[in-house]
Amino acid sequence: MNYEERAYRNYVRADNLVKFEVIEKETDLLILANNNLYEPALAAALKYRSALENYIATNEKFLKSFAPVSVPAKAPLIAKEMAAAAAKAKVGPMAAVAGAIAEFVGRDLLPLSDEVIVENGGDIFLKINQPRKIGVYAGQSPFSEKIALEVDPRLKGFSVCTSSGTVGHSFSFGKADAVVVVAENAALADAAATAIGNAVKEVADIQTGLSVAKKIKGLDGVLIIKDDQLGALGKVKIVAL
Repeated sequence: MNYEERAYRNYVRADNLVKFEVIEKETDLLILANNNLYEPALAAALKYRSALENYIATNEKFLKSFAPVSVPAKAPLIAKEMAAAAAKAKVGPMAAVAGAIAEFVGRDLLPLSDEVIVENGGDIFLKINQPRKIGVYAGQSPFSEKIALEVDPRLKGFSVCTSSGTVGHSFSFGKADAVVVVAENAALADAAATAIGNAVKEVADIQTGLSVAKKIKGLDGVLIIKDDQLGALGKVKIVAL
């Protein structure tokens, strides 16, 4: 896979945190922390990539299925988290991979930094000490780069994951410009964003997407953008960017 510059990262700002990238094959992480933690972050990314690659070598269905796949108790923890999230959202386990890696790497860094933000292709794990704004990129929608979600600190880390049927290379059966999901668990937020996005092909489907979201337990908030319309559910604070 060729490297693709993620121009939206130019807008990522946190004056009191150090920003750096970790890139390993398809894993392309933007990380913000109290200091540059490149070496431990790379080690964590390699650890979890290796665990998944080795597991997929024994269970090809885990890689290719668009439906939930059961995994044995001896599977790596990250694979089990992905499978559990996929089962709740009724999608394939790889729909949760970017969020899962962001969270697992982020949690490995928490002993080294009391604030950590890990972004992986629009899927974000956060452990923050002050309110932050997360800008929404929604392709050609007039809302793109004009609005943000304002999120507050939590005792535990949490996640904000985005799926799009019109932006990027991630597979979607839908055409939503952006589906943003807030949840404590990043694998679940990622899988849910995919499932909700699959239901949105035109503006009239926004309500259908919100109905899908209501059926997935464990979500805190959802934002759906299609063309010049949006719909929201749960704890979502939309502010100007």
